[in-house]
Amino acid sequence: MPIPFKMIGLSALMLATVPATALAQDNAAPKEGIRYAQIPQDAWSIVAEVRAKPGKEAELREATLPLVALVRSDPKNLVYFLQEDRAQPGHFVFYEVFASREDFEAHNAMPYVQAWFARLPELAQGGVQVMRMEVLGHRQP
Repeated sequence: MPIPFKMIGLSALMLATVPATALAQDNAAPKEGIRYAQIPQDAWSIVAEVRAKPGKEAELREATLPLVALVRSDPKNLVYFLQEDRAQPGHFVFYEVFASREDFEAHNAMPYVQAWFARLPELAQGGVQVMRMEVLGHRQP
């Protein structure tokens, strides 16, 4: 049974907030894996999206999930996230950062990426929509 709020003493309430405060401070620090200072000024960033054909959401997810480990294992990849829209399952958004355009193009030429692209006509509506982005504010002055 929960204890009514007014029965909790101030010191107990303060102690209860210490772990949350410590956790917030831990989360504010950059995590290992993404080293913002190592991202070059002219990094090649991509935001891309692909939408599954109706009824193909699970198949596209299954075909796409292996890319996460494969791309992250590429030493030329700096950041890679695969995301799926919670409100529209089968709508995937990729966030990728490579040191250069050449590194990104080499990534797209990899056999596993080409095999994924080859499956898109069967699984996706309209292929991949790509925005080529510039990374801003990732270096401290």
